[in-house]
Amino acid sequence: MKIASINVNGIRDAVDRGFLDWLAQQDADVVCVQNIKAKSFELGDHILYPEGYEGYFLDAEEDGFAGVALYCRKIPKAIMYGLGFPQCDHEGRFLQADYDRFSIATFLMPDGSDQKAKQAFMEQYQEYLTKMSRKRREYIICGTWHIAHKTVDLANWSDNQLTSGFRPEERAWMDQVLGPTGFIDTFREINRDAGEYTWWPKLDQDVPRDRQEGWRIDYQLVGPNFRRHVVDAWIDYDATFSEFAPLIVEYDLAL
Repeated sequence: MKIASINVNGIRDAVDRGFLDWLAQQDADVVCVQNIKAKSFELGDHILYPEGYEGYFLDAEEDGFAGVALYCRKIPKAIMYGLGFPQCDHEGRFLQADYDRFSIATFLMPDGSDQKAKQAFMEQYQEYLTKMSRKRREYIICGTWHIAHKTVDLANWSDNQLTSGFRPEERAWMDQVLGPTGFIDTFREINRDAGEYTWWPKLDQDVPRDRQEGWRIDYQLVGPNFRRHVVDAWIDYDATFSEFAPLIVEYDLAL
């Protein structure tokens, strides 16, 4: 099973830059998309239902803001829209597909431009993650968490210790998620190297990504029982339709 996660930062612009061509080449079972920045009813069928996929969308109430989507090759048994608290649901930040043995979610954390709003979201989201970790069902949560967990996860970390996304309280929150709460960072199960990033704040198309100061703020998290199913994980640096790069993980499971 191959799952890809990508923050398109505006799906219509991403499509203009080759997102659908990239999607057609992936042969992914599920593609988790964040930051749609469009109402789904405004999008054409070629975006809503790319060949071979069924598309599911959760729009933000505000125009041109947030929103998440799932592209699924196999139709899920159920779709869960939102988490039940207004900040998440009104802003279109969580969408989950349920299959027989596990669930796959696409998720978008607030970016921290309003730090109080981000902190409030994290507190409510932590309650949900704790409940998820206690269930027998397994989860794969994919998306932009807008937090670089360790110093290895961003360039020039020493100058960013008070920057949103690397503040001490945000990193401590990720310590909780990836510690006592019990979730596993699938990418770090495979790759322990520094210099692996998914987002470049000042993307310059004339400068290769490997020469830019990036952050790794996108994750696919699983419960401890799924650790053994992670086969491979990588970042697709060749996909340049967004200032985010896709994170792709392969599991020895079938939908």
